[in-house]
Amino acid sequence: MARKAVLCSGLSIRQACVTFNVSACCYRYERKLPGDNARIAELLLGLAQSQRNWGFGLCFLYLRNVKGYGWNYKRVYRVYRELELNLRIKPRKRLKREKPEPLTVPETMNQV
Repeated sequence: MARKAVLCSGLSIRQACVTFNVSACCYRYERKLPGDNARIAELLLGLAQSQRNWGFGLCFLYLRNVKGYGWNYKRVYRVYRELELNLRIKPRKRLKREKPEPLTVPETMNQV
């Protein structure tokens, strides 16, 4: 609405934002292109195939520190979850205990 008012009626951005109760930041905000998300997904899939035991943290640090990409971790994690790359948590194996032998009763005093 505010954009239409600025384009059609010639209002200033400030006047249009005040009229429609919209902040100037919201008026100027432009969404980032999803092409970056495709690039992130491609890199994450490559890492998941080559490094099977890496979780999100190691993948993100590799992209940030080694490859030099400056993406936000929240954005990379969102793509990571969409690709369903979360590692399966393996349950701990429990030891099967044998039943202990019953204690023997000493036959005489001072006998162990």
